Amino acid sequence: MDYVSALVPPVVMAVFFIALIVIIVKSQGGPNKTKEDAVVDAALARAESVKQTARPENA
Repeated sequence: MDYVSALVPPVVMAVFFIALIVIIVKSQGGPNKTKEDAVVDAALARAESVKQTARPENA
């Protein structure tokens, strides 16, 4: 029975890891993609505007 107790944790971790990958792949695209892209674009625009106001290049 020692082999069963030695194999259970890796098998459980493998199952959870595969489930995590499946969830990540399924959540890509679709209606969430537009929302996620908008959030990233807004964050990039905010970071760019902060960088430009912090040190003007042609002043």
